[in-house]
Amino acid sequence: MTTDPDQRSIWTAPITLPVRWGKASRSPDERRFLEGPRRRLSELYLAIKVFSEFIRGFRALHFAGPCVTVFGSARFKEDHRYYELAREMGRRIARMGFTTMTGGGPGIMEAANRGARDVGGASIGCNIKLPMEQEPNPYLDTFIEFNYFFVRKVMLVKYSYAFVVMPGGFGTLDEMFEALTLIQTRKIEDFPVVLMGVEFWTPMLGFFRERMLASGTISPADLDLVVLTDSPDEAAAHIASCRVAHADRISRCPKPAAVLGEKGPAGRAAETA
Repeated sequence: MTTDPDQRSIWTAPITLPVRWGKASRSPDERRFLEGPRRRLSELYLAIKVFSEFIRGFRALHFAGPCVTVFGSARFKEDHRYYELAREMGRRIARMGFTTMTGGGPGIMEAANRGARDVGGASIGCNIKLPMEQEPNPYLDTFIEFNYFFVRKVMLVKYSYAFVVMPGGFGTLDEMFEALTLIQTRKIEDFPVVLMGVEFWTPMLGFFRERMLASGTISPADLDLVVLTDSPDEAAAHIASCRVAHADRISRCPKPAAVLGEKGPAGRAAETA
């Protein structure tokens, strides 16, 4: 696969970013959705909204190409070592021919998207609307916003072929454990999960071994579901292992459908097959 800048248009097209991305995030719909039983028509209305968000996500990411998603804290600044490590991983991901996907915000997300941009790779942000305002980072080719966390989770797993998990907070842990649960239960297969930041993650892995494994709540094989490293070379090699298992999927390039009014990733009008 290529990362030639001109080839980026095969998968993604630049989209104009809003001035204040994520500002309209205090909608009560999600809170109502989780508050228990409501009137049947209200439940139907919310179900339709969720379904429409899935459709919007499918359409926005259909031409994204094979992605590797990078998670991590939004709080690390440009001079932090984890920022530079994430930026280097963005470069490596792009050089392997993958699209770099993040939450589209600052910190680790910005660093990974920036690294992809450094070498002419494609870059996507999948944001979640939150009560606090969040600005998009300036290194995105394409982005989409979601109202519901669970819809966003489906999109990240559906279009990703690996996760790179940098040091982060609760959101980072949530996404990581979601992926590990899906792998452990064999809902997804051949899905590399790379933890980067040996010093940061070692205590957690120690808890896995000394508490969870010792108590019998996980099996020894579960410890092999993640690779812990500080080396971009090792991380890239592990991610590359999924290319053999998913070679057919990775090589497929979806075509726009004229009947759906779709345009190609570069804004080309859809052609009838």
